[in-house]
Amino acid sequence: MNADLALVLPEILLTVGGLVTLMIATFAGDRAVAAYQAAAVLTLAAAIAAVAATIGNAPSTAFMGTVTVDAFGSFAKLLIYGASILCILIAPRFFGPGMRGEYPVLIVFAALGMGMMASARDMLTLYIGLELNSLAAYVLASFMRTDGRSAEAGLKYFVLGALASGMLLYGISLLYGFSGTTSFDGVAAAFATGANMGLILGLVFVLAGMAFKISAVPFHMWTPDVYEGAPTPVTAFFASAPKVAAMALTTRLVVEAMGPGIAAWQQIIIFLALASIILGAVGAIGQKNIKRLLAYSSINNIGFMLIGLAAGTQAGVQAVLTYLLVYVVTTLGTFLVVLNLRDSDGQPVEAISALAGLSERKAGLAAALAVFLFSIAGIPPLFGFWPKYLVFEAAVLANLVPLAVVGIVASVISAFYYIAIIKTMYFDDVADVQWSGQGPWVERGLIAGSALWLSVVGYLFIQPLAGATAQAAAVLF
Repeated sequence: MNADLALVLPEILLTVGGLVTLMIATFAGDRAVAAYQAAAVLTLAAAIAAVAATIGNAPSTAFMGTVTVDAFGSFAKLLIYGASILCILIAPRFFGPGMRGEYPVLIVFAALGMGMMASARDMLTLYIGLELNSLAAYVLASFMRTDGRSAEAGLKYFVLGALASGMLLYGISLLYGFSGTTSFDGVAAAFATGANMGLILGLVFVLAGMAFKISAVPFHMWTPDVYEGAPTPVTAFFASAPKVAAMALTTRLVVEAMGPGIAAWQQIIIFLALASIILGAVGAIGQKNIKRLLAYSSINNIGFMLIGLAAGTQAGVQAVLTYLLVYVVTTLGTFLVVLNLRDSDGQPVEAISALAGLSERKAGLAAALAVFLFSIAGIPPLFGFWPKYLVFEAAVLANLVPLAVVGIVASVISAFYYIAIIKTMYFDDVADVQWSGQGPWVERGLIAGSALWLSVVGYLFIQPLAGATAQAAAVLF
């Protein structure tokens, strides 16, 4: 038991730290922002240190094989916890007097659930981690009680999320009924002996539930409304950490638990990839709100990740992990820019038309946003090109050439609306918006650092990144 507890030290730290943060917020009051913010950040930093200490160790399992500690899970956890820290740090300036202690507490417990998702080797562990994350996310989406859009976002997310959880649980029950076990190894053994109709139906329902969590088409309907309605720090959180957790879990699920049934799940993944790429690219055209546009961009990028997963190879999983890292940095950088788009009254500016002439008023922000948008579009020589190249290469090597071709064509379409924003910032007449002054130096430093890394500088890190992703991907094969 002691050995098991040592393996789940990051989860223990998050549980204890989350409870301590809750107590600080309860007894010190909502105005003690610095205290509960520091407690949450230190908790997540301690969890990062605990995860980092396991890097290089041989894969181990705990609690009768329901939880695993390996390089794949550690890679995902480092991204999840890092993104969570950033989303806590940027919140107070946005919420102002409305900042309450529940926010960092919910982030910490959501991170706990996401960490469990990344390490799950059993269907029940998968479900518990996913629901722990989801329950916190429902509250975060409606965090601004007096804002109608935020309340609507929370309600939509809850209703649709409950439906997806029901589908997932039904799929798990089918897999258990036809395999006699909930462990990933047991389910894989059942698929290896021959996939009957019950197992295939279970696979379909489980993947449908996971598709909701990664906002893949046709289970994407919540994404634009929730991204637009939720507070911007919450939207930044939804677009980063939960995406990593859900994508990592989906990858581990199909490769480890359903690997022998590749003929069944590969078709589903290919459909999800194609639908997400096409709708994400087309749906973003004509959007007037930048957060809503970024929601469709998120759907589009999930489609590209699924291309790598559809390959069903180690190279494909490695490409997915690389894409996740670059996507998280790009997304967080973009939302940091959005957070700094405020008028002279301190009100957020989200209309794309208001960005007209931004390059003349806020040259640094405009340049950073241009780098982020060009990078997420995969336009060379920016570093965002590299992960797209990897997923297309993995698809070609797996004889999925038509899928790669569609992905490349969709990349061209999606580049249109990114370039349209850049054209608005640099070539349109200056909008009648009085911009506020510069944001905090921390936010400006993070924006500058992210933009610099996503430039050609990122290529200097290809070798260490390739080594880390290869080690993580090898665990699943």
